[in-house]
Amino acid sequence: MGNEKLHINRSHLHLLLKQMIRIRRFEERCVSLYSEEKIRGFLHLYNGEEAIAVGVMQALTTEDAVLATYREHGHALARGVPMDSIMAEMFGKKSGCSGGRGGSMHLFANEQRFYGGNAIVAGALPLAVGIALGDKMQQKHTVTCCFFGEGAVAEGEFHESLNLAKLWQLPVLFICENNRYAMGTALEIEESNQQIHLKAASYGLSAQVIDGMNVVEVERAAKLACSAIRNGAGPQFIECQTYRFRGHSMFDTQLYRDSAEVNEWKKKGPVVQLSQWLKNNHQIQEEEIQAMELAVDEEITAAVDFAEAAEIEPLETLLQHVYGEISDE
Repeated sequence: MGNEKLHINRSHLHLLLKQMIRIRRFEERCVSLYSEEKIRGFLHLYNGEEAIAVGVMQALTTEDAVLATYREHGHALARGVPMDSIMAEMFGKKSGCSGGRGGSMHLFANEQRFYGGNAIVAGALPLAVGIALGDKMQQKHTVTCCFFGEGAVAEGEFHESLNLAKLWQLPVLFICENNRYAMGTALEIEESNQQIHLKAASYGLSAQVIDGMNVVEVERAAKLACSAIRNGAGPQFIECQTYRFRGHSMFDTQLYRDSAEVNEWKKKGPVVQLSQWLKNNHQIQEEEIQAMELAVDEEITAAVDFAEAAEIEPLETLLQHVYGEISDE
């Protein structure tokens, strides 16, 4: 895909860092709220993978479409879905981005063309192909970006979707967030060939593997891939090597991996990696990082206040948008 360098400046790197901190601290607050039983149901955290959502979103326009997994808080925030509406959705409130009906696993925001998380493993892949096909038939020059984990590779939808996307030269950017453990199953136990990008290449897609913990590398790869798609090169595939620091969900006891392994990965986490680089190269002061954290914490507190004060769906309208209209004809 070429050796072009990404031209970025200090202010842009600060923006990337703040966005990753925003996702991290939002989720940390959600953990506390979950423990207080203010957030109910399932909660799947993106902790450790923030560089992927933040980096990829830099390459997308507001007209592009985005689909994600059930681990989608980071994607939604990076896409620009308002934090108030996300937090209200986590609380199951009427003003939530999915009307309080989706919760953590089903964030949806049509205005941002964010077509949601999906509780079905690999469920977003065929949806992305369909959206991309629709946009292409309408002669829209857009990209459909689809995020999914390495666990989706074991599903038939993965292979069917990649095959059709290439067969029909659809404008899809496939982003595989390879965090090495599909729920509690290590990749080497699940797949005979752990080189996921090679599976994509076997369908004829332009595919590559990158360091998903490096936000700058992710942004560079995503911008080059999107440029290729917009120039008619067809679907592109990026495998991002990453690691989730917390369990699959809040119910996960994590007996399948050693804590020493988690701690080793934390040393090269995306927030640590970028903030340390900025400090070493005299591009940021500790006070500036603290100011970012303070601003983020204030935004999160305001979002929690909004969610707690928000209206609960009245019983009379509880089934709206759940069942289709029944005709007497």
